[in-house]
Amino acid sequence: MKKTMIAAVCVAMLAACSQQTEVKKAEVKKAEPAGVQLNSEKSKLSYAIGMDIGASLKSLNADLDRPVLLAALNDRLDGAKLKLSEADAAKAKQAFFKKQSEQVAAKQKAAGEKNKVDGEKFLVENGKKKGVTTTKSGLEYEVLKQGDGAKPKATDKVTVNYRGTLIDGTEFDSSYKRGQPVTFPLNGVIKGWTEGVQLMNVGSKYKFVLPSALAYGARGAGPKIGPNSTLVFEVELLGIGDQKPAQAKTSK
Repeated sequence: MKKTMIAAVCVAMLAACSQQTEVKKAEVKKAEPAGVQLNSEKSKLSYAIGMDIGASLKSLNADLDRPVLLAALNDRLDGAKLKLSEADAAKAKQAFFKKQSEQVAAKQKAAGEKNKVDGEKFLVENGKKKGVTTTKSGLEYEVLKQGDGAKPKATDKVTVNYRGTLIDGTEFDSSYKRGQPVTFPLNGVIKGWTEGVQLMNVGSKYKFVLPSALAYGARGAGPKIGPNSTLVFEVELLGIGDQKPAQAKTSK
């Protein structure tokens, strides 16, 4: 992965030198003409490639010396003698990616530790509430509406509407907002769902609080669900298998 990113940056840096920079006025005058005019195919192509270079470099989240960056671009394009050997350039990039990886890992670890403590506290407080039941696995549930239909088995396919939030109320997913219930095999989702939905009768609506071990654990899920996150779901069981969903709602 690191090699691919390094290669992408190298290709981008070879492509063009038309990227505008926010440097001192004297440096700007040397680096580019005053006022970029996109009045030809050449100028438009140059600017377009510069946009790509800027996007690629911005994604690295690196503190770059822009005048030095432009100097390297010009040296490459002009065929001038390079101020760094290929080996030294590779070492510089490898050191950057190593440091960046360590910083990301440290942030993930800190976030995971905080989420674990906050989640455990939330589970203790929620478990004391009237109407909340805690299973042996640590799953907590509350019956918001009791249906009278059949209960699914782990091997069944179910259709549900749901809303998922973090313990602070931040919503990360909602079938209600998409306006479409979801159908899936019950044994193909996170453990908390597999266990919890089997407790429900068709037509029921439950609130589940999932310890991170029954959700996405230390890995988290995407940008919204961090490591060791305790999750809260409101779930309506609309149908089992191919049966027609019971009064599916599309808004909440």
